[in-house]
Order: sequence, then C-alpha cells, then structure tokens
Amino acid sequence: MTVETLMGRRIEELDRPVRGDPITGERYYSQRWAQAEWDHVWTKVWHIGGMAADLLDAGDFLTHNLGRESIVMLKQEDGSVRAFYNACKHRGYRLAWTEVGGAPHLVCGYHGWKYAPDGTLVDVQDPDDFPGGSPCGKTKLEEIPCEVWGGFVWFNMDRDTKPLGEWLGPLGKVLEQWNMGKMTRVMALKSDVPCNWKIIRDNFNESYHLPTLHPQISNVIDDALESTVFEMYPEGHNRMIMMGLRPSGRYSTADILEMPLAQALEFWDLDPKDFEGRASEARKAILAQKRKLYQEKGHPHYEGMDDAALVDYHHCTLFPNTTFTMWPDGVQLLRSEPHPTDPERCIFDHWFMAHPIGGSDMVMGPMGPTQFEPVDRETIVFGEKTLGDVADQDMSVAIGQQQGLHSRGYTGGILPNQEKRVQAFHEMLNDMCDIHD
Repeated sequence: MTVETLMGRRIEELDRPVRGDPITGERYYSQRWAQAEWDHVWTKVWHIGGMAADLLDAGDFLTHNLGRESIVMLKQEDGSVRAFYNACKHRGYRLAWTEVGGAPHLVCGYHGWKYAPDGTLVDVQDPDDFPGGSPCGKTKLEEIPCEVWGGFVWFNMDRDTKPLGEWLGPLGKVLEQWNMGKMTRVMALKSDVPCNWKIIRDNFNESYHLPTLHPQISNVIDDALESTVFEMYPEGHNRMIMMGLRPSGRYSTADILEMPLAQALEFWDLDPKDFEGRASEARKAILAQKRKLYQEKGHPHYEGMDDAALVDYHHCTLFPNTTFTMWPDGVQLLRSEPHPTDPERCIFDHWFMAHPIGGSDMVMGPMGPTQFEPVDRETIVFGEKTLGDVADQDMSVAIGQQQGLHSRGYTGGILPNQEKRVQAFHEMLNDMCDIHD
C-alpha cells in the first residue's frame, strides 16, 4: 500500500460498532473481575511464552508464568515445540524454575521424577512400589496447544482453541512483512507495576495521550487525528498507523526541521538544509531513498515491505494484552499480564526485537543505541530503573489512575470517538466475562 493511499482512509469493515457500555471502576480492582477474566479470558487466548531462538536442541525449554499458572515449552527431537503445565504428576511440584534452560530430561527437584521432552514419565524412584505398577511410560504431563510464529513460542490453555493463525486473523498477515522471525531480541525488561493490567491496555488502545505524555515525539511522528488510521478486527485485535518521519500536524511547527528527522535525512544521503522550512516533505524523500539505497545501507529486510511499513509507525494490539509497535527496523513488544494475587498490580514486559543493520554491532531501540546481541529477560524494580523514556511516561499515570478509579466521582468515563478501541476492548471483556453491570 502506498503512502498516498494509506493515510486518511477509513475502512468500514474495520470500524466495528460499539454499544457505549459504561467502563466501570470496579473492573480495575475487584476480585470478581479478576476471577472472571482468568476463567474466561486468560485461559482462552494465545500467549507468547518466549523466544523460539532460545530453543536450539531437543530438551531445551522455556517457561512462562501467567497469574498463578506456569507453562513449560520443550523442543522436541523433530524440531517442533510442545507445551505442558509446569507441574509434576507426582505431587504437583513445579518442574522448571528458570525462564530458559535445557537437559535431556525434565527432572522434578523434589523426588527426582524424570520426563522426556514429549512429556512422558521415564524414570521414578522405586517404580514397582505403585498399586497399579510402574507409572513410567503410562504417565504424561498435561499438554496444551503450542505453536511457533513470528520468532515466538505461543501457548493456549484452551485445548479446544482455534489455531494460532486463525486467531491472529488478518492482522497476522499484516505483521508478516516485518519478518519478526528473523529479528533478535536485544532488550527485555520486566517489572511489577502498581496498576491493573487494563490501565496499560487502555493507554495503548488510544493515542489521545500522546501530546500530553509524549511531546518529544512530535518532531518525528505525526500524531494529528486527521492523518491517523484506526482499525478494529473481528478477533478483538486492532491497529493504529501514524505517519513517521514527519512532524506533528497538530502544531504550527509542522515544517520546522529538528532532530532526529535531520539525522534520518543525513543517513539516507539527503541534505537537511534542503528541507529547512518544509520538514513535512522529508518523509516522501526518505522513502524514495530507502527504496533506492536499502541494500547499500545494510537494510536487506526492506525487501517486500510496503511503503507505509518503511516510514510509518504501526501500533498493533492483540487482544487482550499484547502490543507490537512496528518500526521499519524492529518491533517493540509491550505486554501487561495479571498479577498472581493482586488485581491492583500487573506484570509489564517491554521487549525490543531488531534486524541487524549492515555490519554494525549496534541498533537504535527504545533506549537509544543498543548492542545487537540476544538478551534474557531482566526483572527491574518499578521506579528504580527505567523501562524506556516513552514507557516510563506511560507508566507515570498508572498509580494516579488506579487510585482515581476507586472514587465515587468516577462514573464510567467520557470517551471521544478516537478512543473507540478502548470502548470496544471493554465491551469484548464484558461479553467474555458475562458481566454487564
């Protein structure tokens, strides 16, 4: 799709109607809502369990803890990956304790029961001391659906779920052109944040906050409402597209050239002086240079990407809790998951996956210049270490909103049309949880 035809379009089938259900404060702090979400949402949708690149040999595993549950994903002899509940069949002891690991067998640290990568129990102490005979070969870990896509290992706790590709729907096809499976995760931060997981979702389901919370992006991303595209898909997923490499059209400064747009012009062999007083024209000029020089500049992954993917920012959210912000050279993952016990807290992940750029050992990420090398997840204490400038700004409102939602003065929210994705998200939760009060 070309730059000229993408922006400003409104596709009727991607503009779902909403009912206008009140967005009650209780849903952000009550155990009733937390339990309903666990029963009807978290155990029914696909989740990212980790990076497929971490599974090299048979027996290598990933673990992901979601709420009070834990899932272990194991590489098989045939190269496939299978997922199991991370609990020994003997007396429930958790089997895998690290996020990434590997061994010929998965061994219970309590009584030494051993499981093959396919989940089959292969060795126990005193195998003949069981009323029904040795459980070896007859007992298996509880398996759940598992697929590999986009460089990630996914799992779903619903054994009757639709396949991942069907669940992703058209948005999955949209995401394929960034070739995420060929990217490397170069940043992976995790933190326990003092707000309900839906507060973060609401934030990522709207752009209304950008002028207030993220004024620093206005010189390189056009957040003007009239040039922003919003799409809502039947599966509950959505996408927002903003013009990149162009100053915000909200302000009279839309043609003033500033950094980092001037740097982008220089990188693509254009003279910034030629765009002084007409910065809004830089976008098309850079696009043309990207088409011409992408191989020479070390960006072979641009092959097959459409115009909008090369210059714009695509903010793609998978229902209910995972957002991919697509850059031409990489992707941010922004995910909020429920806290195991406290509905007024959540687990927040901020990852960045990138393509290598030429022979450089650095890439530009949310933290600025970043070493191009795979990293493990790093858990940080909220407020003591940065999650990235933009993410910190997003999180800065979390505590105040969590407190305000308890107020009798909050009566359900007044949303502009551009926050329709927020409304649709909550109405889908209402229907799945069967709570309409």
